[in-house]
Amino acid sequence: MEVIQLCSEIRGFLVDSVLHTGGHLASNLGAIELTVALHRALDLPQDKIVFDVGHQCYTHKLLTGRKAGFAHLRQLDGISGFPNPRESEYDAFIAGHGNTALSLAIGMAWAKKLKGEPGWVVAIIGDGAFTGGMVYEGMNNIASLNNLMVILNDNKMSISKNVGAMARYLTRLRANPKYFRMNRHLSDTLGGIPLVGPPVRAFLSHAKKVIRRSMFDSTMFEDMGFQYLGPLDGHDVLNLEHTFRNIMVRSGPLFLHVVTTKGKGYRPAEQNPGEYHGISASFVPDPEVAAPASFSTIFGRALCEAASAHPEICAITAAMKYGTGLQFFGHAYPDRFFDVGMAEQHAVTFAAGLASQGMLPVVAIYSTFLQRAYDQMIHDVNLLQENVVFAIDRAGLVPADGETHQGIYDPAYLSQIGIPIYSPSNYAEMYYWLVKLLGKDFKGPRAIRYPRGGEVDILGQYGCSGRDYDFVVNPSSAKAVLISYGSEVEDVLVANSILASRGIRTSVCKLVKVFPFTDDFLREIAKFNVILFAEECVKQGGIGEHLLAHLVENGWKGQYLHCGVDNTKLTHATVPQLKKILGLDAAHLVQLMQTALTEKKEHLS
Repeated sequence: MEVIQLCSEIRGFLVDSVLHTGGHLASNLGAIELTVALHRALDLPQDKIVFDVGHQCYTHKLLTGRKAGFAHLRQLDGISGFPNPRESEYDAFIAGHGNTALSLAIGMAWAKKLKGEPGWVVAIIGDGAFTGGMVYEGMNNIASLNNLMVILNDNKMSISKNVGAMARYLTRLRANPKYFRMNRHLSDTLGGIPLVGPPVRAFLSHAKKVIRRSMFDSTMFEDMGFQYLGPLDGHDVLNLEHTFRNIMVRSGPLFLHVVTTKGKGYRPAEQNPGEYHGISASFVPDPEVAAPASFSTIFGRALCEAASAHPEICAITAAMKYGTGLQFFGHAYPDRFFDVGMAEQHAVTFAAGLASQGMLPVVAIYSTFLQRAYDQMIHDVNLLQENVVFAIDRAGLVPADGETHQGIYDPAYLSQIGIPIYSPSNYAEMYYWLVKLLGKDFKGPRAIRYPRGGEVDILGQYGCSGRDYDFVVNPSSAKAVLISYGSEVEDVLVANSILASRGIRTSVCKLVKVFPFTDDFLREIAKFNVILFAEECVKQGGIGEHLLAHLVENGWKGQYLHCGVDNTKLTHATVPQLKKILGLDAAHLVQLMQTALTEKKEHLS
């Protein structure tokens, strides 16, 4: 069959292409037949496909005319690794975070009903998403949507029992249009018989549900209002297409349980789907797993070491045990390690509960995902000043994944609610300050944030002074200073060297305690006539704005330059490319400082 050949060709193309460019491989190999069958049964873009997270959308992109774009997948000016309506009319919505597809699909389905538009809305949700709360919130509000289909792409977690040949037979029977027509006819006939008909119909309906539930273990989905169907073989493209076409004569909401194999058809990915979740262009597995030499690994080992002397320390993560380096802690202290799944809100409030009873929870979450728990940080942690440590991984700019995965908001929202923030720029500072924050001298919520990957040589050479801030360059003649924190300090140092080569002497101040500012820091900074503050954080509401406000309130009248992230200019690119686009690279900092000093000199003359 041509469709089977098509799936084989897509699988071969994805393996060759993604191994060359990097990207999400295993999840896409597992969803090929499912996506092809849907495209053949649906009428896009009238019908809508909403992907949860979106890692598995590559086949969808191939089928919608974007094959040429895969040569530059997740690269500047190339196609995104996620669905994005700005890229194609066939992409229903942007998808970078989990648990969102069902809520989005419900909104789209209701919009179609309210506008009188035809078409189905299909949400594809991985089994991992069912560890997060939004899925259940959405299921509780499906009402009687007759144009909604939810597909559970089950490639890991067994939700239903393996019920064998009988289940497959009943699945085929229930998907048969003759069965639907007979069921409707019987129901209508019984309903028309006075007195006897309605009780008999109700009895038959109840008996059918009891039998189905005992065999399929689908009680929850049906109780929520879905018509449950499954499990289906997610790699039998012909049967999937046949099933989709048959069930679409019914009214929704429909829930289909499809079982797939992550990495299907590529043996290394099948055997190690976690390692091949995401890979780099250098053919080295680069998944949500911390590299042996990285800030995440340093964090994980240091936390494990501290926990040996402090039994009150607990570790919490949200489905990112390996990405956050917590596998060491989980192995050494399984009773004090909690992976709550894709449930960041629960993770934070759970931590507040632990802290309220004398424990010291450390919540390790990627910056981009932690922002989902902003309300919980405000109300459940900060109001009572609970003793919670936030370990914020992937802080700052992140390559390839685009606007949905950037860690650019945490300094702004944490500082807005008064949570102290520490941002080490090398391993020595990472170790020192984590241990310090776990000590008895600190109370209440506090955060330590660190970038993806490892330290760079230019920052590693400074070690750790143990101070909240350091003037790493400070010539006596300098009237201007460049200030930054985290990995952006590298660009500031390069800019300083370029300025020095042009005869312009500037100081460089590296912040470790990013917020709140110490009085000593503010006093020393106020001595300079020109201050340039650069940060991998949103410009509006960022740390740079806090600093300017403090200086002005205390009577400083110099010239202030603030370089932050314009979040309207984010795209998928390397970090150096992003910095160049955003004006955070050394060349741009040099230009700003040189222009400011020239203007000041002309003004004084």
